[in-house]
Amino acid sequence: MAQVLEFKLPDLGEGLTEAEIVRWLVQVGDVVAVDQPVVEVETAKAMVDIPCPYGGVVTARFGEEGTELPVGAPLLTVAVGAPAPDGEAEGSGNVLVGYGTSQAPARRRRVRPGESVPAVPVEVAGVPVAGSAAANGSAAGREGVEGPVPVISPLVRRLARENGLDLRELHGSGPDGLILRADVEYALRAAAVQGRTAAPAAGTQAPAAPSPTAPSARISSSAAPAGIRVPLKGVRGAVADKLSRSRREIPDATCWVDTDATELVRARTAMNAAGGPKISLIALLARICTAALARFPELNSTVDMEAREVVQLDHVHLGFAAQTDRGLVVPVVRDAHARDAESLTAEFARLTEAARAGGLTPAELTGGTFTLNNYGVFGVDGSTPIINHPEAAMLGVGRIIPKPWVHEGELAVRQVVELALTFDHRVCDGGTAGGFLRYVADCVEHPAVLLRTL
Repeated sequence: MAQVLEFKLPDLGEGLTEAEIVRWLVQVGDVVAVDQPVVEVETAKAMVDIPCPYGGVVTARFGEEGTELPVGAPLLTVAVGAPAPDGEAEGSGNVLVGYGTSQAPARRRRVRPGESVPAVPVEVAGVPVAGSAAANGSAAGREGVEGPVPVISPLVRRLARENGLDLRELHGSGPDGLILRADVEYALRAAAVQGRTAAPAAGTQAPAAPSPTAPSARISSSAAPAGIRVPLKGVRGAVADKLSRSRREIPDATCWVDTDATELVRARTAMNAAGGPKISLIALLARICTAALARFPELNSTVDMEAREVVQLDHVHLGFAAQTDRGLVVPVVRDAHARDAESLTAEFARLTEAARAGGLTPAELTGGTFTLNNYGVFGVDGSTPIINHPEAAMLGVGRIIPKPWVHEGELAVRQVVELALTFDHRVCDGGTAGGFLRYVADCVEHPAVLLRTL
């Protein structure tokens, strides 16, 4: 006898708590094999294909494309063959971080093959929704209002709190009535359409209906501005959260210097003219950075505030900013200090291509110890970069352009670039930061300086 098993959104690692369904790879009624990818999701860090640990027939899918689900929410159900002798269905166990298949999943309502499972609308404190339990007046429609609020995601709680929305007045569309972010956003939209405030807390009296001459009510304490609203989610949301945290926690400072890059440009041209693999300019700058970090290890560190310690790291995992259609991402070149210019060039190219295709893994987007930001590709000269938390510094590189420059006592046209270093003032003072930046500038102006460290 077939057994219907439920496959939940696994823990994707790196502290991720939710993911958005980008594309279903299977339909209801399809036969899937063990470890076959069934859905493509987008997390705050990368696009991931999720394999199913069960083999059988897909009987239901949970969530349409574009729906955001929390970790642990059902993805699909699969009808498999007879269970193994120990009473558990066969599974590969080869899913993703934190998701095991050794225990039988919780039993839930079975869904007939071919039955669509759209996201369930929520009732917003008196705003009826067609097809909902509340619209039918059933008691089941009010289950979960009393007692603990079924919410997992802290983002959902914060969104509701910031907009004055009482979660106890919502009926979640997730498993077992779990309230999702989509439920809160729907509630806020419905409240706005009705021209009223968010639901009052349980036990309080709802405000009287406004008179025709009264000003329209607001969702939050301040008037909601008109205009296009773009959700801060996915990569954009992750960038917003990380940069905000950096600004809150890191007392940063920036120093900069104009540098004559003529000799570095000539050196690269000569290297590429000699035959063999081409060397990129960013690879040469990365090589200079790793040499500078060997001299000034304070800038290749992180701060442990709980222990009140600065942790100087013995390896350089070099992040670099890459602009993609999905937003800004920072791929990480592992063990950059152990790579030569040719290896760095190849790895930069590989990670950049993967970033543009949306194929970077979470491991390729985390663990950086220092970041190189080449914003010169956007045609700008300078910037004051925000440190990529929990790192301690970032080197910014502007565009290289011809400028008047005093060279060997005479005015000449040289290739000039502005270098900017933003650093965590907890790990070092200006003398160390200035020494690092000056060494980088010296290597750019006189590439032979770098040979002393090789």
